[in-house]
Amino acid sequence: MPQLPPPTPAQLRRDPLPLRGRTALVTGASRRGGIGYAVARRLVAYGAGVYLHHHVPHDAAMPWGADRIEDVVDGVRAAAGDPDAAVCAGPGDLSEPHVPAALIDTAARALGGRIDVLVANHALSGSDGTLDAIDAAVLDAHWAVDTRSVILLVQAYARLRAELPPRSPGGRVVMMTSGQDTAGGMPDEIAYALQKGALASATRSLATTFADLAVTVNTVNPGPVDTGYLTGDAYAQVEAMSPAGRWGMPDDPARLIAWLATDEAEWITGQVIDSEGGFRH
Repeated sequence: MPQLPPPTPAQLRRDPLPLRGRTALVTGASRRGGIGYAVARRLVAYGAGVYLHHHVPHDAAMPWGADRIEDVVDGVRAAAGDPDAAVCAGPGDLSEPHVPAALIDTAARALGGRIDVLVANHALSGSDGTLDAIDAAVLDAHWAVDTRSVILLVQAYARLRAELPPRSPGGRVVMMTSGQDTAGGMPDEIAYALQKGALASATRSLATTFADLAVTVNTVNPGPVDTGYLTGDAYAQVEAMSPAGRWGMPDDPARLIAWLATDEAEWITGQVIDSEGGFRH
């Protein structure tokens, strides 16, 4: 079998816009303090056109509150350094079974007919508990948002990619997991841990499913990231467990996710990757 030639000197020089001409859908990008926003800013800074999914009622019900979507879009577009950069946004309640496929269709039409990169960043916050506290309704709510909607998004994305010429470049899926498989697990968030663990477990199967389409599938555990959900003594306790003496910031996992979206990462697939600064569990 012929071997691929080594990269040329020109190929070794990093393109400052490695996602130029590519498109991306980032879910759960509805507030400027979140990981989705940081990921979207990285992707547009790399040259991608981006569609931001949001579900404002979810954030509005949380202690951190909701941002104006216009401010979120403006902040992402500013990262591109181009006032005319392709940055679009739209709502979607991903707990509804029909919404994932509709979102893929809407985002693709807004971005010129295709989606190269899918970053499934959304999740249901709150309404969880210990084994003794949870019930069927809590389990079902987390299943619908944290797992079912992601798989349905990936399914619709696969059907869209199948319409492109065989093995079209740039296909990427990135899902998000959490600390459920680390030492100690997440005993106070059983429903959330269960559903996020399901995504981690499905990563390799999905990667194999997408291999013929030349699409990579990876899952990122961002570790403790300061998105405004914890303060006071609890915040300090987590901070003390990091060798760097700080929490992760949203841009920490965003840098990894943006790199996974580039051609430099085309040989990385089926992996669950921890991005947590050596956090001591």
